[in-house]
This record gives sequence, structure tokens and C-alpha cells, in this order.
Amino acid sequence: MKDYQKIFLNLALDVKALEFGNFTLKSGRTSPYFFNAAKMLSGNLSELANCYVEAIHETEIDFDSIYGPAYKGIFLGSMVALILSQQGKHYPLSFDRKEIKDHGEGGNIIGNNPNGNVMIIDDVLSAGTAARQSIELIKNIGAVPKVFVVGLDRQEKGSSEESASSELQNDFGIIVKSIVNLDTLISFTKNDPSYVQHLDSLMAYREKWGT
Repeated sequence: MKDYQKIFLNLALDVKALEFGNFTLKSGRTSPYFFNAAKMLSGNLSELANCYVEAIHETEIDFDSIYGPAYKGIFLGSMVALILSQQGKHYPLSFDRKEIKDHGEGGNIIGNNPNGNVMIIDDVLSAGTAARQSIELIKNIGAVPKVFVVGLDRQEKGSSEESASSELQNDFGIIVKSIVNLDTLISFTKNDPSYVQHLDSLMAYREKWGT
């Protein structure tokens, strides 16, 4: 496991953004863990942003603009854009509203429309429904959704027997990159005495819903 992955998991656990137990997901599945990136706003934001930046550098993908889907992608995209700017790499940032504004600047995009090759930044990839909405929005604007970066890829089946990340890559040609995924989480709990009691339930979940 890479250092930035360990940092990310420890940050998430410290503020209870990552919890173990029994949780019912939007999909109706019962999961032995739950991730809520919003809780990471109470933690070390600089370290969190740097985890994303490390993952982005690993992709070695060129992009022209950053897009953060509402709501988690708004603060994640903003923090990443700031760190990259401090490194001398300046990218226009935009994000969406849940509802279209009919006065002022109007529309549902805040900031200039995404342009060129776009990097989408979000918190988690589950079934891929929200990711597809962002990808379609960007395509309809005339830009190219190039890379999708998330904190956690749950590595679950999408609408088929393939993982959601594989479906996105096959359907749209977009690169999917995560800081951690379910395999990483299993490896982490296996080697940490404080969390090893959750290993069996995580492995059972991967056996049932993973790919």
C-alpha cells in the first residue's frame, strides 16, 4: 500500500468518514462499511487534497479543466485545484448546481463551462450512476470527459457483471482512478489489529457484490 493511501484511510477513519458496521446503501445493498467524504471537512484538508493530487499525478494524463459534481466534488475539486495552482499548474474549475438557476448568470454550471479534456473529481464510485450524469453533462457541453478521480472505488458491479469503473471505461473511454478501493480496504484491515475484526465481512461483501 502506498503512503498516500494509508494517509487517506487514516484521515477517513479519524473523522469517522469511513465507518464499519451495517449500512443500507442507496442501491438497497447492505454494506459492512460506509464512506461519507463530507466528514473529512473536519480533518486535515491539506493532507486530503494532497492524497488526491498524488493519485492524479500517477495517471500521467493531460487535462485542461477540472469539474467537481455537486456536492462532494465541489470542495474536493476546489482543494485539488488550489494545490495544483500552488505547484504552478493552473486549471479552470467548475461545478454544477442540483437545480438550474433562472436568474443572474443562470444555468446549472458555476464557473466557466468545462473545456477540452476534463478531469472529474468526486468522493466515491458505487454503481456509477452519478458518474454517468457528470460525463453526459460534460459531453453535451462539447468537452471531453478524460479522467474520473475518486477517493474510494467500491469495486462493485454496475448494471452488468462488470465493475462500475470498467463500465465507465468501456462505455465512454474515460480513465478511472481511485485513491483507494475495496481491495485496498481489505488489505488495510488485514494488516491492522485495530480493524482486523472487519476483514471477514469485507471479504464476504466483495464475494457477493464485487467483480
